[in-house]
Amino acid sequence: MEGILAGCSPRVTVMFPVASSVNPARNRSSKELVPGVLLPGARRSAPLRCTRSEEGDDFVNSVEVQEWESGMSLNDIAAKQGIRIRRSHRTGHPSEGSKDEKDTPRNILEQIIWDKEVEVAQFKQTKPLETLKKAVEGAPPVRDFVGALRESYRRTGVPALIAEVKKASPSKGVLREDFDPVQIAKTYEKNGAACLSILTDEKYFQGSFRNLEAVRKAGVECPLLCKEFIIDSWQIYNARLKGADAVLLIAGVLPDLDIKYMTMICRELRLAALIEVHDEREMDRVLKIDGIQLIGINNRNLGCWRVRLIYSSRYFICTRCWG
Repeated sequence: MEGILAGCSPRVTVMFPVASSVNPARNRSSKELVPGVLLPGARRSAPLRCTRSEEGDDFVNSVEVQEWESGMSLNDIAAKQGIRIRRSHRTGHPSEGSKDEKDTPRNILEQIIWDKEVEVAQFKQTKPLETLKKAVEGAPPVRDFVGALRESYRRTGVPALIAEVKKASPSKGVLREDFDPVQIAKTYEKNGAACLSILTDEKYFQGSFRNLEAVRKAGVECPLLCKEFIIDSWQIYNARLKGADAVLLIAGVLPDLDIKYMTMICRELRLAALIEVHDEREMDRVLKIDGIQLIGINNRNLGCWRVRLIYSSRYFICTRCWG
């Protein structure tokens, strides 16, 4: 259960994606920093998807980049930002994380993320990022996710609804045996949903990118959010290819630099990015990041899976200031 803030705070403004400006004087290198790739003279692979030469000084010289360049591990950087979800360090996965091969996840969200790391690494073996980028050129056009929410509120006077297409969850098990994502999506749309959220995690939610693609191809006009545990830019490009108009980024999983980088990719692809927060610290972190369009407040603690409505009531103080 989520509350959505969009264009409510002076620090969270709704804006249309624009192309990043290019500073020709900043052409330090023609190379991109790629996760898992050891550059000449480097001690180890980069823990974060860092930056390209075209990015501005404020991005390249950020504290997070300086920490990365100083040799801090991904888990150390995340912990410093209050993120309690660690990355794993298992055979076959390129990122660094927990140093103890025998270590076990501390909660269900950490388990999901560790499994997702392996899953994404396997996907990237069969469909490399460059191949995916070329395929995205033929993806269906992006619909205005933020605009659909605003238009729904303008028309009805009540907060817009993002309806969820979900077969199962770790806490409730299978929610519906006769699960037909296309039929469910059409029913939501018929009954006034502004946008739809399509679960794509297979192992824990019995979703799939096939469901996302099927709903898009079925002619559903509501903009679609790809609800996935995104840890790598590969997943964003895949979501775009399958017809998503927006993606979910979880602040409790992603360090600030990852959020900045991934929202930059979303702007390039003209996707909306919904940033999910759960507590005050995550909210404070996200409000300091420029260019955020949407914030979702999750009432469920993904560590223990407990729901408390107080979270959204505590933060959702601007439900009627769309302007």
